[in-house]
Amino acid sequence: MSGDVSDSARTDRPRVVVHARVRQGLNRVRAAFWPIMLASAAASGAWAFAHYVVGHEFPFFAPVAAWVCLGFSADREVRKVVELGVGVAIGVLFGELVVLGIGGGWWQVGLVLAVATLLARFIDRGPMLTMQAGTQAIVISSIQPGTGVTPFDRWTDALVGAAVALAVAVMLPGDPRARPRRAASDAVFEFASGLSRLADALRDADADDLETALVRLRASEPSLQEWQSVATNSADVARVNAVQRRHLPEIRRLQDASVRTDRAVRSVRVLTRRALGTPLAEHDVSAIADVVERFGSGCRVLASALSGGIDPFVAREILEEVATELDPHELGQGDWHVQSLVLLLRSPVVDMLEAAGEDPARARALLPEL
Repeated sequence: MSGDVSDSARTDRPRVVVHARVRQGLNRVRAAFWPIMLASAAASGAWAFAHYVVGHEFPFFAPVAAWVCLGFSADREVRKVVELGVGVAIGVLFGELVVLGIGGGWWQVGLVLAVATLLARFIDRGPMLTMQAGTQAIVISSIQPGTGVTPFDRWTDALVGAAVALAVAVMLPGDPRARPRRAASDAVFEFASGLSRLADALRDADADDLETALVRLRASEPSLQEWQSVATNSADVARVNAVQRRHLPEIRRLQDASVRTDRAVRSVRVLTRRALGTPLAEHDVSAIADVVERFGSGCRVLASALSGGIDPFVAREILEEVATELDPHELGQGDWHVQSLVLLLRSPVVDMLEAAGEDPARARALLPEL
């Protein structure tokens, strides 16, 4: 029996993981689509300006600088764009000076790298400025300018690209809540899907499906990490931007919710592993399966509310009802195997209630006394 379970679980695991990875990959593409389109347009505009207005025949470093400064992230803090732009300009400038003065070669590359990065560290503590200064210095000192390229043409192109990127960042700062909302919705929906899979497995007393549910819950980790990272970056943007600072309370709530959700997912994985060690066919866990199913439904409603930035009061109502039913004496009916599963479910339900905005003390008070 155990051999059959392991073989079946191994067969199903790659499919579940691939589906989760594809779904998460599509979410990343969706999040990065417009930032990439905008950065691509800025790179094209920088090339066109350097070529048609400045008069450079091959303005390679104009689109490079624009892309480096903007990239594919929607978190385009003006300070970060300026930092990258200054780093590119410093690297290109020192590369040009070295090539103009002493030519290119192995020792010139080392010299220009050391000088450019030390100057970058003096100017600002940001690591991105130093990295870009060093990278561009290496490129410039390693690649000899083509015919018709006058001294400092490449530096001028880099300035054009950085200026275009800065203009884009200033004029189109975006809403710092958009990505955290989307990441929160994706992560909570992943968790809800894992709960639905777990509920079906408990209802059918199917060890294969329990293995699959555990794989599904583990596969949600990248979404949770993305949520936490995006929320932190957006909080940094809102904190230094006077216009966007009013959004900081919501972003901080999303940061807190990401921590609560991560705890909930870990707790449910513990529950799933406990269920795998329980002979479910010998115990009545149908009532727990129904509660887990409603738990998943509440999380789905929460995901939708987080996506729209609205108060998840409906999700709280569903999760509150779930919490009030988690009485091991009622659901367990004297069966300690079942009671242990009920006890393990109490903590993640409280965590998700807090993620939905419930007061922590009230969330714990909703649980039946033991």
